[in-house]
Amino acid sequence: MSGTKCLLDTNVVIGLLKQRTAAVELIEAHKLDLNQVAISQITRMELLGFPGLPKLEEQRIQAFLQSCLVLPIDEAVEQRAIQLRRSGNCKLPDAIIAATAHVHQLILLTLDERLSKLVGQQSGP
Repeated sequence: MSGTKCLLDTNVVIGLLKQRTAAVELIEAHKLDLNQVAISQITRMELLGFPGLPKLEEQRIQAFLQSCLVLPIDEAVEQRAIQLRRSGNCKLPDAIIAATAHVHQLILLTLDERLSKLVGQQSGP
């Protein structure tokens, strides 16, 4: 994980794939290259598990995923996600993503204000 600085929330990845200004500005504000970011295993599942995903879009997602580190849901992530679910009002996927960032000591980049507040970090612009 040398050089990895941040964990991208699913909404940031979608924003980057669709070239949405908020997501692009968030990456630029942190002066990141894609080889410096990771995603949670749950983000990969969310991106590829969308019903009716067109083949071309799936190929774009797969190409993006190849450029990032995908962090697994291990026991440490599971335990932290359980703590977050018990203490905060968040959905399980959000708890897993936040827990993954916490366990791996990465900055979580998200456009979701609630998730940002849950982890006590700033959200995107």
